Amino acid sequence: MPRYIRNTVILAETEVTYALDPAPTGADNAILVSNVTINPLVSNNVDRDLVRPYFGGSEQLVGSSYVEMTMDVEFQHSGTAGTTAKWDPLLQACGFAAGAAGTVPTRVEHLLISDYSAWKSVTIYYYLDGGLHKLLGARGTFTVNMNVGERPTMSFRFVGLDGGVTAAANASPTLTGFKTPLVVTDTNTGAVTLGCTYATGALSSGTEYVSGGFEFDMGNQVEFIDLLGTASAAGQSVDVTQRVMTGRIRLDLTASQEATFHTNIKANTTQSVGVVHGTTAGFKMLVFLANVQLINPSVEDVNGRMMLAYDMRVLPSTSGNDEIKIVGL
Repeated sequence: MPRYIRNTVILAETEVTYALDPAPTGADNAILVSNVTINPLVSNNVDRDLVRPYFGGSEQLVGSSYVEMTMDVEFQHSGTAGTTAKWDPLLQACGFAAGAAGTVPTRVEHLLISDYSAWKSVTIYYYLDGGLHKLLGARGTFTVNMNVGERPTMSFRFVGLDGGVTAAANASPTLTGFKTPLVVTDTNTGAVTLGCTYATGALSSGTEYVSGGFEFDMGNQVEFIDLLGTASAAGQSVDVTQRVMTGRIRLDLTASQEATFHTNIKANTTQSVGVVHGTTAGFKMLVFLANVQLINPSVEDVNGRMMLAYDMRVLPSTSGNDEIKIVGL
């Protein structure tokens, strides 16, 4: 009997103890995904390379192994202002604190952690048409795409310890907590603001620019670590050892604005970048990048319209661990 890729269910739950399976359920921990893939066993295979009196290869010994997966999740708030979105555990496994509710306006703020020992991990169940793959102690990174004409998405990459593969009927997922996003358009998103400030759920001041949207990459360096004699399972863990955030933005600039941007680039000037996507409370997402250096200007032809594109280096401030704020409004 054939098995089908689309018959896939993803569950993810934050771990209390690293790599200890909290047994996520379809009712509480299902994630609505698209473009999902798995590499079920990434192994460091060791060749025996035996010398024998005939031609032929030797078997390889399976060494340290881990599991890698990717998935897209729509960049959309929970549908209720002040209620944390169901994808919050994924952000925690990428270096964010648990979403914190605030009022006036009612919101949920997702901020980077400052204490790396508090970095969370998740157990991910990857059901693939009757087969259950488990990722334990998973941590990851993601990119956000908010380009015009596209749905806003977070594209995650997770690395986890191999929790084995078993034959198991797919969990029945409850996905009502995920809401349909709006496409990134002028009506739904509006202008990108440079030089703005963020406070209590709102952007203020700065200069608005006509844009083609933007994208950014968290840039977490995710490493599988295999050591002997440590407390974790078989000495294995997944660590994030560095973060270098980058991105790209496309702007519709006047000649005067282009000249100013060019001068600022050569002067290594930094500025903030902010955008709000969505039109209704409970369905809005705000992104604030506090300290951005624009580099590598290029000219793009967009249906005959000239756009200026810039790479972004998203930098920490003096206090650190504050490159980005993601806020559900």
